[in-house]
Amino acid sequence: MSRVAVQRVDGDFRRRLSAAFSWRSDRGQWRGLADLTGWWRDADLLGELGPALAGLYDETPTVVLGPVSRGALLGALTAASLGVGFVEVRKDQGQATDSDRWVKRTTAPDYQDRHIVFGFRRGLVDAGDRVLMVDDWVDTGATVRAVRGLVDDCGARWIGAACIVDGLTDPRFRHELPVRALLDVRAL
Repeated sequence: MSRVAVQRVDGDFRRRLSAAFSWRSDRGQWRGLADLTGWWRDADLLGELGPALAGLYDETPTVVLGPVSRGALLGALTAASLGVGFVEVRKDQGQATDSDRWVKRTTAPDYQDRHIVFGFRRGLVDAGDRVLMVDDWVDTGATVRAVRGLVDDCGARWIGAACIVDGLTDPRFRHELPVRALLDVRAL
């Protein structure tokens, strides 16, 4: 499968993403919850998401990282579209029964004020790798910063984070990390 260029992520694709998204809330809730299930149900959107996320950066990674749970789905789609490997970044994972060494990082407070431990087996990312992280949504940047720290711990080179929705509360992270997205949260 060929890589989709940045210019292919056009307004029509973004419009279809927005149309398949909804906010859900119960009476008395002060804020809605993001319902992304329309993206997964639409076969055309699902097939285009990996190449579209891959197309946000000009540089091709040697490996794609995706935090569980939705980042793992999107990361696998993106890696497949690029023809490279994928590493699932696990959340609050205890040491496995094997003796493999893990790299782990704890996040700053996330959008729910939690500190989450992310990690993966050390042998999955090498010093020569060029790494792209993929996720569905970025809000505080806590997950992206933790995953970038994991990449640094492995001596690999960080390309950036590709997300469907940019909801960054601190715009500095957009350039520092860097983060690129298909949609701005204000479009939803």
